[in-house]
Amino acid sequence: MRASRLLSLLLLLQTRGQVTATELARELEVSVRTVYRDVEALSSAGVPVYADRGPAGGYRLLDGYRTRLNGLTAEEASSLFLAALPGPAAELGLAEVAANAELKMLAALPPEPRFHAARMRERFHLDVPGWYRDADATPFLGEVAEAVWEQRPLRMTYRRWGPRDVERLAHPYGLVLKGGSWYMVAVAGEGGPRTYKVARIVSAELLAGRFERPADFDLPGFWQRYTADFRERMYTGEALVRMAPGTEKMLRYTVGAEVADAALAAAGPPDERGWVVLRLPTESVRHAHWLLLRLGADIEVLEPPELRERMAATVADLAVLYGPGPG
Repeated sequence: MRASRLLSLLLLLQTRGQVTATELARELEVSVRTVYRDVEALSSAGVPVYADRGPAGGYRLLDGYRTRLNGLTAEEASSLFLAALPGPAAELGLAEVAANAELKMLAALPPEPRFHAARMRERFHLDVPGWYRDADATPFLGEVAEAVWEQRPLRMTYRRWGPRDVERLAHPYGLVLKGGSWYMVAVAGEGGPRTYKVARIVSAELLAGRFERPADFDLPGFWQRYTADFRERMYTGEALVRMAPGTEKMLRYTVGAEVADAALAAAGPPDERGWVVLRLPTESVRHAHWLLLRLGADIEVLEPPELRERMAATVADLAVLYGPGPG
């Protein structure tokens, strides 16, 4: 455990330059006193760690000192190549760069980790888009990626859900790949960062100059908050249903595992036939009608009345459609 922590401390100093003891303690989740002891251990092992005193001080490595990658374990090396996504890299115009980086990484690894990394790449493949759908067409992904990387303003025409396209001057903060679709997180006009689907960008033009990206902007944190808020805004209604035993797997497939598991956990005990009553969050009556019909006679809508009536009307229409013919 301590050896791993010492390596992490060394890599933090190597990648960040000067770091205070308090910052190191926060990153490594240890006390400041432990950081002092670890720095002393690195110095005793011959690592040139120096301390600059004063309010603007901190620990740093001797200029030019760098550790080698042979501190990686076989599992850590394997995880690096498992995380590689050649498809998205190609979409961003980084296919050649990513391939060169992979070759250099392999060349720097000792024999055993190199063998594990190559075997991982041969035996595992990550395919981002879901089944029965292709990745979105994103003709302006390159311009967006360059704007993100170079912190350059982007003038774009964006296709909203409404009838008209809109013009926006955007300051892109980051790109997110979700389920095969690219999303740009950017500030456009007043207010904070917003999310734009890159496939809906009709035209894009990189502008001269640079914008200042907030140093404290956290892209993963923003995306996590955005997706949580999106789910809350998406589920505006609720349906009370009775579900037959053995339908749990199909329910998860139909409404999503997260929604289904939460509803099942809150359900009461089953009746004498094994049926349970569930409360399912819904986007709308129309959407719930479309989803719940997929469960057939294994689910009965109790509330709201409008949804129950719509389900009954559809069942009646199906009975006419599939009923016995003349004679």
